Amino acid sequence: MSDKQTSSNFIKNIVINDLESGKHETIITRFPPEPNGYLHIGHAKSITLNFELADEFKGKTNLRFDDTNPIKEDTEYVESIKEDVKWLGFDWEELFFASEYFEKMFNRAVILIKKGKAYVCDLTAEQIRAYRGTLTKPGEESPFRNRSIEENLDLFERMRKGEFTDGEKVLRAKIDMTSPNMNMRDPVIYRIAHATHHNTGDKWCVYPMYDFAHPIEDAIEGITHSICTLEFEDHRPLYDWVIRECEMEKQPQQIEFARLNLTNTVMSKRKLKQLVDENYVDGWNDPRMPTISGLRRRGYTPEAIRNFCREIGVAKNDSIVDVQMLEHFIREDLKLKAARTMAVLRPLKVVITNYPVDQVEMLEAENNPENPEMGNRQIPFSREIYIDQEDFMENPPKKYFRLFLGNEVRLKHAYFIKCNEVIKDKDGNVIELHCTYDPETKSGTGFTGRKVKGTIHWVDAKQARPAEIRLYESLILDEEQEEGKTFLDYINPNSLEVIQGFVEPNMKDVLPQEKFQFFRHGYFNVDSKYTTKEKVVFNRIVSLKSSFKI
Repeated sequence: MSDKQTSSNFIKNIVINDLESGKHETIITRFPPEPNGYLHIGHAKSITLNFELADEFKGKTNLRFDDTNPIKEDTEYVESIKEDVKWLGFDWEELFFASEYFEKMFNRAVILIKKGKAYVCDLTAEQIRAYRGTLTKPGEESPFRNRSIEENLDLFERMRKGEFTDGEKVLRAKIDMTSPNMNMRDPVIYRIAHATHHNTGDKWCVYPMYDFAHPIEDAIEGITHSICTLEFEDHRPLYDWVIRECEMEKQPQQIEFARLNLTNTVMSKRKLKQLVDENYVDGWNDPRMPTISGLRRRGYTPEAIRNFCREIGVAKNDSIVDVQMLEHFIREDLKLKAARTMAVLRPLKVVITNYPVDQVEMLEAENNPENPEMGNRQIPFSREIYIDQEDFMENPPKKYFRLFLGNEVRLKHAYFIKCNEVIKDKDGNVIELHCTYDPETKSGTGFTGRKVKGTIHWVDAKQARPAEIRLYESLILDEEQEEGKTFLDYINPNSLEVIQGFVEPNMKDVLPQEKFQFFRHGYFNVDSKYTTKEKVVFNRIVSLKSSFKI
């Protein structure tokens, strides 16, 4: 990739030291999502970090599905994750599933039992929590902690055979119930779940817990640097314990970094799933969602997302990033890529009374003034046009330079027009303007006779293509939640506005995911879900301007 990350960070420094010291000849990283939902922008940071780190040092990155919980996982999520990683511009070295290692994990658990390092416990989940103690109070040993090795081996094998119900028994590591680290107080490492697994079917009814499975997976694959987010920092002693006590040949190093938090954005898969399941949004790929598929449908590009992930960098402390920073990078990416065009979102008809009734002329305009290689386009102009309602005011304030009775403005790429008459309906609403144009003021002719302060956009009323325009705002209004309220209480009721407007007639053949800059309105993407041959739908990606500074 031509735009790889080159700046330094503490993880990269660890890798450099490991290579220079001879600890590793090459590095192997992995991106290990659980297939229990769609990936979001936070995962994009981890993906970019893992793949580009390995790429920079000529290593490799695996994609591994941590599918150890059959109740929440699904093949739909597996396929969506693969699509998202590819779309972001990355290709994995090997594709693995944690479920491929179930037999090996089970055998490693047996090793623990034989060493007296694991035991079958009959306490319920609630009792286990009660026995665990608190941060200031040591835990109590389970009454089943001192079962014999022979009994534990027998019970664990019977658990595998399906002789017990869900929750009836668990396998726990035997570590230290007085440890100041709660994760080391005899954590559960296997539980019973009579559920069909998306990959192994009904072969298993006992499944390893994440904290047991993950280090074993890393060790089996020879991962050198197991990069994860800060919430796993307290789990690192358990990670190392599992590798050591399970007698794994290879010993990966866990390194934690700060996860991505964005303003006005939910970053929990559980909460995102709730939004989908309870129909607050239009699926996982709703353009208001921070999922990669949602950002893609809205119109974000992989280049913009990768550049954003590089810019925020890798830190050791959690912080909140302003979502405007992400918006900045899509603007920067599209300003040279997106063709300019005119669109009228809320149409108001204008009749140019002194323009010939049956005449249509073709005006020429650049597709992108900042990128001349994108060429020009032809725009029809005739007696009747549409302008945006916001470009006319009957009683304008001072310094309003757009159209009002008696004022003259320039039509973008066309002529000066002057408003002479306002037509209203019976309720007093303005429904039409009558204007005159000056044929001497055609754009591109070098007219210098007089100047006007306002330029407005327009489309030809007869040839313009109808279009549905979807305008988006933040889905979540505020991150600061009052006591007794949930994130659902902060959903923005105005996060989506659907309006019917018009675009230039040359937009009749647009394809899903094509991107344009609508003059003065922002950047827009052709919606991939609802656009058809008969109907085009545009999602606003981002407005044109922001006060955000990099």
